[in-house]
Amino acid sequence: MKAIQPVLKSIGVGALALTLLTACSTEDENIPIDPDNSESTEQTDPVEGDEGESIVTIDPQEFGEAFTRGDFSEIYAQTSSDFKAAVDEAAFIELSTSYNENVTSFELLSTIPVQGLMEYLWIDQSGTKGIQTYFDADQAIAGLQLTPLSSFPETDEKLSETSFIVPTTETWFTFWGGRNVMVNYHYAVESQRYAYDWSIMQNGSSYAGDPAENESYFAFGKEVVAPAGGTVISVENGIQDNTPQVETNAEQPLGNHVILDHGNGEFSVLAHFKEGSVTVAEGDTVEQGDLLGLCGNSGNSSEPHIHFHVMDDADWMHASSIRVNFEGEIDPKRGDEVPAGKN
Repeated sequence: MKAIQPVLKSIGVGALALTLLTACSTEDENIPIDPDNSESTEQTDPVEGDEGESIVTIDPQEFGEAFTRGDFSEIYAQTSSDFKAAVDEAAFIELSTSYNENVTSFELLSTIPVQGLMEYLWIDQSGTKGIQTYFDADQAIAGLQLTPLSSFPETDEKLSETSFIVPTTETWFTFWGGRNVMVNYHYAVESQRYAYDWSIMQNGSSYAGDPAENESYFAFGKEVVAPAGGTVISVENGIQDNTPQVETNAEQPLGNHVILDHGNGEFSVLAHFKEGSVTVAEGDTVEQGDLLGLCGNSGNSSEPHIHFHVMDDADWMHASSIRVNFEGEIDPKRGDEVPAGKN
């Protein structure tokens, strides 16, 4: 069995350590689910237990309250058979009780469909403890991770001097973004701490048709524009796009990319462009909103998406990431839709 892992990979260079409570047999596929079912906040129907007995279910939206109350036996009863095979009830209760110490509340941070499941992310009142829960279509808990959270307040609260737009011409979906490792796996790595990965989602999925074809993904071939004015200092345009969900290119993690110098010691990198689609060259001056190229799936990428972050040096691997000052004071996090930067 394998751990539940979100499918969208990007240029990340560091490993994310999590306390894993369970594993499941879900394959690394972005399987559409019924959005009406996933968004329901009404009490769900009972789940049938291993012996066919009826189990009173906890609504996914109310999981945080149940965990705070210490309803660990009830939570465990709602877990899938794979979960129970991986973790026994006594161990689950012991670890959960310890983790719940000094917690007065868990707030729902975001909800997102992942691999045919619904992911619900929770954060406690101190901002130091998180929980990732994964519910299947029958509201059984297929996976659960307890995630201690660190923060970097000095840089978390400091915004870039440059004002940026989202580098798109349509509404996109924030797959990774925010200021903790649950909503943004980049956060663990200083050079990419405030990075974003954006895709396009429709009806809970990023594609329609064959998931092994880039053309099936709604983001593939979409326009990517300059997030702010600046000078082009690095371009790559000849790297082949990956086969989605099958391969990535860790040797050339940015893939086809553009790096811009915005002045004030601030630089931005946009990565994973479609092969041959980049429209600018080194030395070019661009204005905010100018076309840079088309979204692709090159580099260390598992499906078509845009990677974007701002940094304090032109050397992206050794720079420090800077939190982005977006026009309109938006602050996207995992699960949020972001408006087009240029219409």
